[in-house]
Amino acid sequence: MWTDEARALRESVRTLLARRSDVRAAMAAPLGYDDKLWSTMCEQIGVAALAIPEEYDGAGATLAEACVVLEELGRTLTPVPMLGSSVLCGQAVLLTGDDEACRRLLPGIAAGTTLAALAWSGVDGGVACVLADGRIDGTAHYVLDGDLADVLLVVARTPDGLGLFEAAPSGVRREQVTTLDPTRRLAVVSFDGAPARRLGSGGFDVERLRQVAVVALAAEQVGGAARALELTVEYTKQRHQFGRPIGSFQALKHRMADVHVRVEMARSALFAALTGDEPAEDAVTAKTVCSEAFRHAAAEMVQLHGGLAITWEHDAHLYFKRAHGSALLFD
Repeated sequence: MWTDEARALRESVRTLLARRSDVRAAMAAPLGYDDKLWSTMCEQIGVAALAIPEEYDGAGATLAEACVVLEELGRTLTPVPMLGSSVLCGQAVLLTGDDEACRRLLPGIAAGTTLAALAWSGVDGGVACVLADGRIDGTAHYVLDGDLADVLLVVARTPDGLGLFEAAPSGVRREQVTTLDPTRRLAVVSFDGAPARRLGSGGFDVERLRQVAVVALAAEQVGGAARALELTVEYTKQRHQFGRPIGSFQALKHRMADVHVRVEMARSALFAALTGDEPAEDAVTAKTVCSEAFRHAAAEMVQLHGGLAITWEHDAHLYFKRAHGSALLFD
């Protein structure tokens, strides 16, 4: 399904990440990501602008092109604000149909100079916040880059249904939390009578946004699963036992072939979610299939690398943690 332009985009992103991405240095950085790498990706390739219309200074591409980038980021576990700010918040603002808000917020998100975060989920996965008298109360969990964001968007319940709001800084408390996946920065954001500005005049379709979110996440998972398999195959060709590469043993060939089948199934599920006629069902299928494929690929990566995989110095545990953390995100 990929066009020549999408393939060129993939090659550009992969080349840049191969040269510049250092996941361990990014994890240790104050922001939790390499801001210079992110700036380069936005300025030279325009990744943050892909799924934003041209009228709001975006590239006018589609979610499919953004997923090309997310897949490459998933391959290298590169922690940048693509998923949370560029895709999740960018699409949330667009879904409101509020032209003034789009013109005010989207150019900065598209340029990568504005970091936006979306607070929407409680600890149980439901909408956590409530609006009363123009102020928001509640505590949102699992907020991507929520402690760093310049713009904080909030999905809140109102007397006439759900709405999307831009919260003012006052009355907001943000706290970075320790997570299973050290490559994904999450925060808890608490609102105590925080002033808020509604975006759009009608209700907000949070389920449509969740569909976009899980498809974007599925692209990351496909990339991570594919790379976990590649690294495992490479290792089994190098590791010798009984005078031959362990990758030549039939039992291990079968296990890696099974991972390959699961990765291809995940890729097909992602394609279906991007092109299918049943967006809600296809998104759920993609989330399920891609989560299972990544978890399986990461588990086999750990098993087939043996004792090496459980050392801090090897990246196998990072793929394993990303796989399990991603499987729970946006549920």
